[in-house]
Amino acid sequence: MTDLTPVQRKVFEHVRDRLAAGEPPPTSRELAGEFGWSSKRAAECHLEAIVRKGWLAREPGIARGLRLAQPWGGSRSRIAHVPLFGSIPAGFSRDREQDADGCVSVDVESIGFKPTRNSFALRVVGDSMVGKHILDGDIVLLEHGPEPRHGQVVAALIDRKSTLKTFLLKNGRPYLRAENPKFPDLIPSEELMIQGVFRALIRRARE
Repeated sequence: MTDLTPVQRKVFEHVRDRLAAGEPPPTSRELAGEFGWSSKRAAECHLEAIVRKGWLAREPGIARGLRLAQPWGGSRSRIAHVPLFGSIPAGFSRDREQDADGCVSVDVESIGFKPTRNSFALRVVGDSMVGKHILDGDIVLLEHGPEPRHGQVVAALIDRKSTLKTFLLKNGRPYLRAENPKFPDLIPSEELMIQGVFRALIRRARE
């Protein structure tokens, strides 16, 4: 791995810190604004050099697809890169289309499971899951595919609206429960599709 110039290191650290906070990597235009460059081409040149030197990598076909190269900076931790698909309501369910919004880089040992190709991340919006210690602004890591068990937190599509709730069964019939008494239970009138089962939580420090 080739050493970075002082400016390239600052750019790398800025990208790294955003990824560690669960935020999407910056665009070239955002980097130019952050460092006071008059043209986004300067940012693109620095990013190209950082990728070429092996500190960052690009996810092909994903907007804002920058991620940390593995391994980087001499770290021996196993870093996984989980796609971040926008946000999900932890409040009243609502219609929403999920768009890829970069990725979240996580340490496998820290989150307690090894992400697979079916793993994905969503940013939480709302406070209906505070009883499970899931707060507005948190990022949840989920796994698509496994059947949910009674009491597990899930990302679900209920009557074509997305939400994050606790999956429950009553007399063999599924429904969703909020973990905040201000919100009602959600009982599907047409369909309930489980999009992912909760696996881990990432929380950004709050001032």
